[in-house]
Amino acid sequence: MQDSNYLQRDALGIVEASKIRVFDQPMVLESGVCFGPIDVAYETYGTLSPERDNVILVCHALSGGAHAAGWLPGAAKPGWWDVFIGPGKALDTDRYHVVCSNVLGSCYGTTGPSSIDPSTGKPYGTSFPVVTVADMVQVQAKLLELLGIDSLLSVIGGSMGGMQALQWAVQYPDKVRSVIGIATTSHHSAQQIAFNEVARQAIMADPAWNGGNYYGTEGPRLGLAVARMIGHITYLSDVGMAQKFGRRLRNREKFGYDFSLDFEVESYLRYQGESFVGRFDANSLLYMTKALDYCDLTNGGTRSLEEAFKGCPARFLLIAFSSDWLYPAYQLKAVAHAVRRNHGDATYCEIRSDYGHDAFLLEYQEQMPIVASFLERVSRAGRRMHARSG
Repeated sequence: MQDSNYLQRDALGIVEASKIRVFDQPMVLESGVCFGPIDVAYETYGTLSPERDNVILVCHALSGGAHAAGWLPGAAKPGWWDVFIGPGKALDTDRYHVVCSNVLGSCYGTTGPSSIDPSTGKPYGTSFPVVTVADMVQVQAKLLELLGIDSLLSVIGGSMGGMQALQWAVQYPDKVRSVIGIATTSHHSAQQIAFNEVARQAIMADPAWNGGNYYGTEGPRLGLAVARMIGHITYLSDVGMAQKFGRRLRNREKFGYDFSLDFEVESYLRYQGESFVGRFDANSLLYMTKALDYCDLTNGGTRSLEEAFKGCPARFLLIAFSSDWLYPAYQLKAVAHAVRRNHGDATYCEIRSDYGHDAFLLEYQEQMPIVASFLERVSRAGRRMHARSG
């Protein structure tokens, strides 16, 4: 178990949200489409070293954003990874300068479908171009360039964030010293694409979606709620759901013999769906799930995973979870094998957990010492290299 002292360290306190225009002129997307301008919402924690060699980029999952840690003024809760980021924590802000930005296509400050198209004065909607994980990474790289950061000590992320981290190693191998991928994959399987397609169809089948032109109205609330319910089923595990819900009834002693709410698990899914509607944009979910489905480090099988990581000098820490059936452990294990076949440095850890895919956020006590130790190893190697070159 994790040393409980990690959980007793001081928090970051109040942090500042920032936004910057990274592309004033159109950026060329992976699809070949030129798109711009592009604004990026981001936050930073900790102090940048004089050598600018202590930067860790945190990449968020599908429903996350730039607010990863600390408290924004007036907020009811801290950032989504506050337990991981701060003084004395795994991403120790007394040592590292941590950057987290909202991805292209999202709805939390970075340009996405709900943003205003300057040419029309209205939200882009589905006129927003389809983007990829590679496009998200290109925008992150431009942000770092504007912040005066040329290289990364590490890039870390779970789920969709992990896919970005792996993409960084392949897309910008000369800028990344280490990669930490958690509960993630190098490409989606047919099953993963299938779940995303069902979620997209749930949104588009809602008449209120209106072809994506729903801004100024309530929008496809029912479709988005169902899409989120589908997602939450994949985030859990069979054992975890049995432990958490079983077949317990919700506020009743016997079946209603109708289509009203009977079971605790039904109540949970409805709550997750309804709460998501109030904080996320339906079009962003369409675009981001499509980006995940397009992500494939093998370029559609035109090269092997081993060839994809050829020439990547980064050290890798890959963490999977035993009950994660959305991103099963064998997918990250394949990444570790591909890196090692190139004589690279890949540490693979599989943590036993009943939490399913959600374990990457919930099993922090198991992950934190592994991550902290890995980062220390990468930092020591950098110091040795600097000493030799000096």
